[in-house]
Amino acid sequence: MPGAADKALFEHAKLTAGQRVLINGAGGAVGGYAVQLAKQAGAYVIATAGPCSSRRVTAAGADEVVDHTTADVVAAVGRPVDVVLNLAPVEPAQLDALLGLIRPGGVLVNTTVWMPAPTDEERGVRGIDLFVRSDAEQLSHLVELIDGGELRVEVARRVPLAELPALHADAAAGALPSGKVVVTPGA
Repeated sequence: MPGAADKALFEHAKLTAGQRVLINGAGGAVGGYAVQLAKQAGAYVIATAGPCSSRRVTAAGADEVVDHTTADVVAAVGRPVDVVLNLAPVEPAQLDALLGLIRPGGVLVNTTVWMPAPTDEERGVRGIDLFVRSDAEQLSHLVELIDGGELRVEVARRVPLAELPALHADAAAGALPSGKVVVTPGA
């Protein structure tokens, strides 16, 4: 998952220091990595997150957090951004509205495969659909960041393999905690 964030921000969006980035859906796993990586690159990070994940997104380094459950994201962001990374399952009209936040020449990277990324040719705003493939070199770099303490992986719970059925039941009930659940071989 950190690979998707890295690929979206740097390979596709070409994010650089000093740019403004909106990470829509920052409360999820990929979003948390995206916030950390963008902040480390020197970007100004605006993140959308719900009440349950806003504290975690702030801890990851977001400069601003917009509660998408109570605020109009477009109105809350205000000033143009260079990059929008959309990780959330939004309606096409919402994605089009996010496109309007991007300065001329900017980019929208979209991870929702059922809906293509919109483009604004008149303003030179590119829309890119992200499809992730394994990349050993990129993953090696991310492991270095994790080992060096520069990229945090939040492990919320460790579960022995024998408890996997209960874990599946929790997932089906929507009762999994924020962060990664690690399944271990033993007790």
